[in-house]
Amino acid sequence: MNRRFILTAVLAAGVSTFAAQPVLARCEGIVPGERPQNTARDYVGQTMDEIIERGTLNIAVYENLPPYSWQEDGEPRGVDIEVGRILAEALGVEPEFRFVQPAENLQGDLMSYIWRGTVQREPVSNVMLRVPYDSTLTCMIEQVVFTGQYASETVAIAYRQDAYPEAVAGDDPRHEGAPVPAYFRFDSVAVENDTIADFYLTSFPGGDLAANVHRFRTMGAAMEALGKGETMAAMGPRAQLEWGATDGVAIHQPPLVGFSRATWTLGIGVHQSHRDLGYALDDAIAAALGDGRIAQAYADYGLTFIPPER
Repeated sequence: MNRRFILTAVLAAGVSTFAAQPVLARCEGIVPGERPQNTARDYVGQTMDEIIERGTLNIAVYENLPPYSWQEDGEPRGVDIEVGRILAEALGVEPEFRFVQPAENLQGDLMSYIWRGTVQREPVSNVMLRVPYDSTLTCMIEQVVFTGQYASETVAIAYRQDAYPEAVAGDDPRHEGAPVPAYFRFDSVAVENDTIADFYLTSFPGGDLAANVHRFRTMGAAMEALGKGETMAAMGPRAQLEWGATDGVAIHQPPLVGFSRATWTLGIGVHQSHRDLGYALDDAIAAALGDGRIAQAYADYGLTFIPPER
């Protein structure tokens, strides 16, 4: 799951250079990937009419990624599963979840699961969830419509309260006295290996933090280590920190100096040839944001819902 967030953050550093330009020049200088018309028709997925006739919406979600999407005793669970159910219900069909493995980057995921198919010639899905939205990416990946922005994710820091007894946890997400990245010159911090948090801390000016960064295979393992007292803090996406937090662990969002973008918007990806499906699913997301169903899905898993920047 890791490198796609690094890619999003790195690209985001250049987004401001486009903001002041005319709309028609937004993609100037960006070289897109393989042209959509070069994609074999066998791989473009079903039209909305075919989806409705079949009675199922095939939805790609990442495997083993709590609290977003995973299977428990064969049953799909997670916030993204609930979002997928909302999408299928809006079309009057049943959701069919396809748990997929992440590629090296977001382009690879979208190529495999939305517009071309895998190297094993598995067919594409109708829609993919947890697709980071970035205006630069929309220029680079012409084969995919980025739509249905349903939430935001942000980087935060979890910490053991016994390690920082002077920290004041309250309504302010930036707890006074709680650890900030500069603390990790001396204090230990857990991260998921090769993620945006790992990238940020190890790239800190002077390289002073690298020795105290403890890397784990998953964010869940990092939070487990924090709960056992093996590290003093952990850094990563807020929802994953909240999911893994145990008694005595607090979470806050300090300012992150030099971070190109510590918060990003999440949406869905649909093949560019099925824009009617994209419009319908975007409407479904808008309705679920409006009546609180998506916020409730987050609450049901004990997570803080951060509305998307639509």
